[in-house]
Amino acid sequence: MLKDPECKVKSETTSERFERHAAAIADRLSALGDPVDVPPAMKALRSFSSGEVAHIVGVSDGYLRQLSLDGLGPMPELGTAGRRFYTLRQINELRAYLAQVRPKEALKFWPRRREGEKLQVIAVANLRGGSAKTTTSFYLAQGLALQGYRVLAIDLDPQASLSAMLGHFSEYRVRWNTTLYGAVRCDDQRVSMRSVILQTHFESLDLVPGNEELIGFHRVRDCVSRFTSAINQVEGDYDVVIIDSPPRMDVFTICALYAATSMLVPVLPLMANVALTGYFLGYAKKYIEHMEPVGAPLNYDFLKFMVIRHDPRDVSEQYVVGLLRDLLGTDVLEATVWKSTAIADAQVNVQSLYEIKKGAVGRLAYERAMESLNAVNAEVIDLLSEVWRRSVRGVSQDRQLPPADKVKP
Repeated sequence: MLKDPECKVKSETTSERFERHAAAIADRLSALGDPVDVPPAMKALRSFSSGEVAHIVGVSDGYLRQLSLDGLGPMPELGTAGRRFYTLRQINELRAYLAQVRPKEALKFWPRRREGEKLQVIAVANLRGGSAKTTTSFYLAQGLALQGYRVLAIDLDPQASLSAMLGHFSEYRVRWNTTLYGAVRCDDQRVSMRSVILQTHFESLDLVPGNEELIGFHRVRDCVSRFTSAINQVEGDYDVVIIDSPPRMDVFTICALYAATSMLVPVLPLMANVALTGYFLGYAKKYIEHMEPVGAPLNYDFLKFMVIRHDPRDVSEQYVVGLLRDLLGTDVLEATVWKSTAIADAQVNVQSLYEIKKGAVGRLAYERAMESLNAVNAEVIDLLSEVWRRSVRGVSQDRQLPPADKVKP
């Protein structure tokens, strides 16, 4: 009598079946190759049309056309009907060229830190998951990189959502001891900060990835000093560090708040989220107050609350936003990130609106979402300019990336 081939499977317990399927997935992923043998990120950034580049950099499309005809600056790729396309690397090369030939506008074209301007470390934090911390960190990091800044994103979430959005999937692409934990641990296995930094598909945007090894670190005082020291190791390589904090008040959240020079708090326009934000601030205050006797008191260059996933047509949300502005005053950013199916649809495919091709989402939804995202990023750029005492306030408004569908052929 033949045995039923499914008999063994049917007799499995649930935990045994979980184990069998997990092992099958792990074995297959391992067979794909060692992480050191694959490219630094699984994603590739699209090229930008000359019209988009003109808006990003702050010059006219005709000026770019003349530069390419004269053989000056980076040479774009020619597409159909003679259309010109630039990679982000070429956009940065163009920035460097324009800063050289138009020195009076050098700061506009090449906004990286100058001597005497301190590294800006921005902690993106709130108390719970679902408050759009990762989305905020993701779009801010990419937006600043597009504007010519050197950005380091640090993922402190064990679920590593930001890492995945930037092309590094912790389940099989990030080795153990290669997160920030490896750079702050207390034993002889601690590694340098540079060794845990990965490149991404965005020029000038690097990543310290996350994974589940970030769970379970409890030495607050030691972690704070090591966290700050780790960032100081690479201080000269970046203009802005963006920290995506964990969705809870743990050791790494406290470290992020203490190592930061500035802070962004994303808030959903819901009364429950406003209440949780107030609870988070009170909770964080107790931890920070406890740490101040053993270190310098926190003095942020800016502390701003960002309204995100906002439907400006919703009356109840209008009330909540008005309440926030009444309670917190100018600490609330003027611009809000609108609720958008375009953003949600792009994230389903682990992408941002800066990455997707035309037509991937609805035109109107795309334009509205990009308008709000660019307005928020431009406001943050103006805050950075204030911190660095630059006389370029408002210049960022001229360098917003326009919706691709608005760019003329």
